[in-house]
Amino acid sequence: MNQLFRSLPSVDAVLHALAARPQEAASGSRSRKDTPPTGNDAASMPRAMLREHINAFLDICREEIRAGVHSSPEALSLDALLPRLTAYVAAKSRPRFRRVLNGTGVVVHTNLGRSLLAAEATRAVSQACAHYSNLEFDLATGERGSRYSHVEEILKSVTGAEAGLVVNNNAAAVLLVLDTLCKGREVIVSRGQLVEIGGSFRIPDVMTRSGAILREVGATNRTHLKDYAGAINENTAALLKVHTSNYRITGFHKEVPLEELCSLGRQHRLPVIEDLGSGVFYDFSGLGMGHEPTVQQVVADGADVVTFSGDKVLGGPQAGIIVGRREIIERIKKNPMNRALRIDKMTLAALEATLRLYTDMDRARREIPTLAMILATPDELARRARRLAARLRRTLEDRATVTLRKGASRVGGGSFPERDLPTTLACVHPASVSATELKNRLLDTDPPLAGMLLEDAFCLDPRTLTDEEFKLAAGALAQALNV
Repeated sequence: MNQLFRSLPSVDAVLHALAARPQEAASGSRSRKDTPPTGNDAASMPRAMLREHINAFLDICREEIRAGVHSSPEALSLDALLPRLTAYVAAKSRPRFRRVLNGTGVVVHTNLGRSLLAAEATRAVSQACAHYSNLEFDLATGERGSRYSHVEEILKSVTGAEAGLVVNNNAAAVLLVLDTLCKGREVIVSRGQLVEIGGSFRIPDVMTRSGAILREVGATNRTHLKDYAGAINENTAALLKVHTSNYRITGFHKEVPLEELCSLGRQHRLPVIEDLGSGVFYDFSGLGMGHEPTVQQVVADGADVVTFSGDKVLGGPQAGIIVGRREIIERIKKNPMNRALRIDKMTLAALEATLRLYTDMDRARREIPTLAMILATPDELARRARRLAARLRRTLEDRATVTLRKGASRVGGGSFPERDLPTTLACVHPASVSATELKNRLLDTDPPLAGMLLEDAFCLDPRTLTDEEFKLAAGALAQALNV
């Protein structure tokens, strides 16, 4: 055993070898030409970090010696260990937060970063990060300005509202609105609209944190205008309507239309707040996806305040957007909590660029990835699935069989919950491992590839993969099947 321990290379010897063979260090000694490089170059890694990873690898080797895994000194030589060591270093040096290929067909995938930004928005973020800007500087006066001014005018133009404000997410938007308008007073909400959003956060919990008092009315499946009217008293601050964007009640069901609720609010001089959850600017009606109210419709129907997300179907960055009557929005802006919830320059840049695209709906449909993915036609997806399958067959050769099958995509992000989008899937049937094992291995490729298991196959939906990502997906599968 002592002889085996002495056979292990020193850390300095490994460092010298990695410096002498940077390409092998970067690739983890790839065994097939069709596996793309990982992009982790040991030669460019900080020396202290590299030394730490090498020490950890050598400790693993020592544990293996104690466990009787190794019996030959030759197996522990530098040349013998280098391929495995470089692969280990490459894996350990990957950033924790990194790119993942989304082959699941879920467009607004909450776990995979939600919506992708349009090219215009990514360029705007890059400019905001790389250069100084007029974030809070008024170029007309040379004095301090407001960061909100950069998006308020375009929000008003796109939505038809009198004023607008942006905070860091929609839960924050609801919290800020209730804290400003309703603290210590009652807010009337239909029992069927007390929804739970992602991460187990619930509308009643947000209301409690805001200091507002929840007043439930109606039944789970049916609420009438008289239920709201009968609950109004001297301590009522607002009427709240919550759009159930992440689930649907069907069958014996009734909720009060927004126009009727706004009429009741005006009679009693009470503001009507609508939380849309996932905001929509594009009108999907007539496309077989069911009715989803647009922000423009809700504003036109008379809501005094409307809150919604920027990073779901809207296709922008994570943000909570508040639009509505000018005097109410001005009150919300002055709330000290607003500063704690404000957006940064990168979000601001991405949001303005996204909103600009919405001034031309045809352009928005083409250039905002979320809209383009949702609106992709079955014929287009079938053609792309055939191209993806052909790429996979060329790359994987005899390591897997690739077939096509009809499938269903989802919008995701709590939007259009009952609607399947027809698609065609490229399905990989691995020759030497199970589909489940392949799915697990793909979590450790570079980049990782997420897909779905259907029967005995690992399936990819071209709806959420770009044409440029087909090669990367094939490379990830090759990496996984090379193990």
